[in-house]
Amino acid sequence: MSVVHRLTAGWLVDHLSFINQCGYEVCDSFAHPRGVTCSTCVTSDEDSHSISTFAATPSSSNGPSYGPGDAIEAEGKRAKMRYVFREEFFDISKPHIAAAPEEQLCQGCPEVSLTEIKANSNREECQEGAKSDIGNSLATARKKRKRKCVFNQGELDALEYHSKVRKLIWEGTLHLVQEGLKSGFLRHTTAKLSCRKNNVPHHIVCGLAELCEMAKQFPAVNESDHQAVRVLEETSSADQDLLSCVMENGSNHLKIIVLMGQKYLVPPKSSFLLSDISCLQPLLNYKKKYDVIVIDPPWENKSVKRSNRYSHLSSWQIKQIPVPALAAPNCLVVMWVTNRQKHLRFVKDELYPHWSVKTLAEWHWVKITTAGEFVLPLDSLHKKPYEVLVLGRVQGDVKEALRKSEGVLPIPEHQLIVSIPCSLHSHKPPLAAVLAEFIKPDAECLELFARNLQPGWTSWGNEVLKFQHIDYFTLLQNEN
Repeated sequence: MSVVHRLTAGWLVDHLSFINQCGYEVCDSFAHPRGVTCSTCVTSDEDSHSISTFAATPSSSNGPSYGPGDAIEAEGKRAKMRYVFREEFFDISKPHIAAAPEEQLCQGCPEVSLTEIKANSNREECQEGAKSDIGNSLATARKKRKRKCVFNQGELDALEYHSKVRKLIWEGTLHLVQEGLKSGFLRHTTAKLSCRKNNVPHHIVCGLAELCEMAKQFPAVNESDHQAVRVLEETSSADQDLLSCVMENGSNHLKIIVLMGQKYLVPPKSSFLLSDISCLQPLLNYKKKYDVIVIDPPWENKSVKRSNRYSHLSSWQIKQIPVPALAAPNCLVVMWVTNRQKHLRFVKDELYPHWSVKTLAEWHWVKITTAGEFVLPLDSLHKKPYEVLVLGRVQGDVKEALRKSEGVLPIPEHQLIVSIPCSLHSHKPPLAAVLAEFIKPDAECLELFARNLQPGWTSWGNEVLKFQHIDYFTLLQNEN
């Protein structure tokens, strides 16, 4: 189970376990004398190796089975193979920045005033500034240190917000971590995986976003003749199909697609649209209304502008996302927000009202190490060991909303999702398990700006297959 512990404060979540329960079982094609395979290759430039070696095998026809331990009977032989996500990406055994002994989670939550938080952050910034000034001229160093020790309005707003939530985060995380240590999920000593990290591709160049840009140059598709959804079958499809409609794996087994020479794993009962924000029409043509919409937009900020690592959207562009057209009555909307108060205010005061969404709660995702410590000092100024989720429901037909809310628990005002984060940039923890008690079992779920797929969900984004790349996984063979 991806939820390791559930307490009043929230959940301790195993992100890695969730990925590995998504149905990535395959069959060894060499166990079949006739070489039968069930893989799908959505490309016009496929190679035979991708079909024979990376074969997908159907599970029982009685229904989907996502358990990683399920075995497959093949020609009288017990062939049990599966892809698992590389555990090295979750080997966060030490904090990125060590906290002072008195600020460590296990010491309990000290009562700290806003003034003291400011002073601590001031001291931290001055120390970091002094370290970074080695080699600079004395005048330049003094100038930088002086600037680093002055708060701007955005930083003051962030400190005030932090002072209101720090006790909830500290105490709730402590309780969940204590449970994790008791059960053995968290541990003070960890296995050394560093010797294997040299073989892990941290920066796989997939070119998905660039491909979406190229797709705009394709000839226009006749909407009347075009399918809104294409089911992944055994025959190949053109690249244009992959980029112009929702692709659906409605089967109970893994399928593999090859795009621009790169292989991606598509879990059972999942669907996706690979496009950018200017090409959302296929998702609207899909004719589905969603009971849950999770949104993780690329927020605009200075570091993103400087690094040019990925494109960002302005507040105006985010407002143009057609959430009202995609949402079912009483739809639960969950928005990931950075720790900038400007963005949090925008979501609550402008964006949600624009979409007719009523804000119900603010939750926090807290990042910890495998030993149960915050990955960053809780009172660090610029980088916090937590991120914010704003939850709300679409307002509309009262009767329909009441019908859909029957048997569903109300959204708590504050909850924590505590997990060991993935070291890959922006690979957020799954929300399916933690939201399950607040939605119907047959709810239609959608993730916008997704970078991975999950069973039972529709996912959209210009990097929607990013973390499905086969190099992020290891194929385990001949399991007993």
